[in-house]
Amino acid sequence: MTVTTTTHLNFAGTARAALDFYAEVFGGTVTAATYGDFGMPADAPGADKVVFGQIAGGAIALMAYDIPGATDASAGVTRRENGVTITDRPFFQSLRASSLDELTGYWEALAVGATVVEPLAASAWSAGFGMLTDRFGVTWVLDVA
Repeated sequence: MTVTTTTHLNFAGTARAALDFYAEVFGGTVTAATYGDFGMPADAPGADKVVFGQIAGGAIALMAYDIPGATDASAGVTRRENGVTITDRPFFQSLRASSLDELTGYWEALAVGATVVEPLAASAWSAGFGMLTDRFGVTWVLDVA
């Protein structure tokens, strides 16, 4: 059983630059995938923004992404998306497990009284990915390594 937590920073279009900067400061390798890499049409606004980014192998582990449709002026505000009220925050807490069974247990416990942003399900990059804001207002990103 292996579980880790990693700070997941949220940006309004500057995730790649931030990841590059933090890699210079702390060392490690940046991995970044854009919304376009996961199927958004290349000419769509925001297709070049980071949907999944991380630094690994340095002094710290860090994850980051660009909030869809956010600008510097809109980051950190409450919005409605697909009928759900979402408050964009400058960070998420990321919880990564080594198996879907292990992750599911944590998901079920955190989901009590939570607002589910993305249901736990298989994704293009993981056997299980989900996002929720717990009853204390902390947004958790959970996935299988």
